[in-house]
Parts: sequence; C-alpha cells; structure tokens
Amino acid sequence: MQITSAMKMVSAAKLKKAQDAITAMRPYAEKLTELLQSLSASLEGEVGGAFTTQREIKKVLVVVITSNRGLCGAFNSNVVKQAKVIADSYAGKQVDIFTIGKKGNDVLRKTHEVVENRSDVYDDLTFDNVAQIAEHLTNLFTTGVYDRIEIVYNQFKNAATQIVQTEQFLPLAPLVGAVTTSSDYIFEPSKEEIVITLIPKSLKTQLYKSIRDSFAAEHGARMTAMHKATDNATELRNQLKLTYNKARQASITNEILEIVGGAEALNN
Repeated sequence: MQITSAMKMVSAAKLKKAQDAITAMRPYAEKLTELLQSLSASLEGEVGGAFTTQREIKKVLVVVITSNRGLCGAFNSNVVKQAKVIADSYAGKQVDIFTIGKKGNDVLRKTHEVVENRSDVYDDLTFDNVAQIAEHLTNLFTTGVYDRIEIVYNQFKNAATQIVQTEQFLPLAPLVGAVTTSSDYIFEPSKEEIVITLIPKSLKTQLYKSIRDSFAAEHGARMTAMHKATDNATELRNQLKLTYNKARQASITNEILEIVGGAEALNN
C-alpha cells in the first residue's frame, strides 16, 4: 500500500508538468494545421510533392507509441490491440511495426515484424530528438520503402481518460474544411513555397504532439491505476486487521477461561 501510494504521488507530480506541456502545444499545432489548410485550399493542382503522393498500398508501417514502464493499467495493452487490428486490416500486404516505447516492443515483436524501436526518446523528450524520428519516417515514405505510415497512440483527455487514436502520417490526407477569408494577402515567398516548407514542419509537430499526448496520458493512467491499487490494498489491510483482531480476541478469551477454570478447580 505504501509503495502504490508513493507511485501515485510521483505520477501526480509528473502529470502536472506533462499536462502543461501538451496543453501549451495544442494551440500551436492546431494553428499550423489551419494555416496549411487555408493555403492549400487556395492553390490549384497537386501541392506537396512527394508528401502527398498516393501510391498503391503494398507496404505499410505502423508507428506504435507506448511507454517504457508498466503499472499503468490498460494503457499499453489498448494501443497494442489497436495496432494489431490495423495490421490485420491490411490482409495480404506487408505490415511492419515501428515502436516508440519498450512495452509495445516487448509484446509486438513476438507476433509482428518490428523494424526499429526508439524507446530512448523518453530519456530526453525534446522536439529536436522527435524531429529526427519524423525525418527518418519521412525518408522511408519518400524513398518508396513504405506506401503508407500510420500512428497509434493514447490521446490525453484527463487524468482518468485516455483515448486511443489512429492517425495517417503519410501520405498527407486531402485537406478539407479549410478556413476561407475575404482578405487579400500578399505572400512572400509564394504560396507553393510556404506550403512545401510547412509540410515537413507540420509532420514533425504532429509526431511530437502524439508522443507528448502519450506521455501525459501514461502518467494519468498510472496515477489512476495506483490510486485504485492503494484503495484495494487499504481494503485488504482492513480485512486482515479485523481477522487478526478477532483471532487475538478469541485467544485472550480462551486464556481467561482456562485461568478461571483452573481457579475454580483449586477452590473445589
């Protein structure tokens, strides 16, 4: 009970920092996507080059984001289940797994082909380190190694709720619902150049947001799991304490009866 209570307090402290990080980042990520949509909607034809190329799907890479540590309830198992569902949906095609997190790697490598594991990113979770992974994934797509890349992760909603999300990383999905404006802007450089420059940055931001979401959700899941474990341990301790007291009381009663019986025998 003391161990689970301590783990709960540690996760609660880490959750605050992780929650602040993802909350502060979301408006930026959403605004970047909005700007990209607004510019793309005003352009004609295919814009984005290799990032938007729709090829026949033969090889698929699924990026599975889990945690390095356990004791966080169904946090990791939910993501692993979703990854297996995605892999099964591409029947007859080559599906490889790219793991970020030891727990997902340990489970999935038994049943699927895990091409790479980048659990080390949690040792120093910065945008620069995640950007390197995003560039590597982008190269795998643009060079034709994979025809589609998808990301599976837990989105942080609150400390007690995590939502398993599946997002298409590459190729870029057609942008719909773009923001329209009546203002006439002069773009420097051209709209095409801005969009092509924004796409790699948007991909890096998308992956960083996914990992940050998963990181915050992990601490939330662990805090909730340890809270329930502490409650269960407390209940078990109370039951054992009651059982112990009953046994102790019965033992004392028997001793008193023996003493009284002995005294009565001497008197007689």
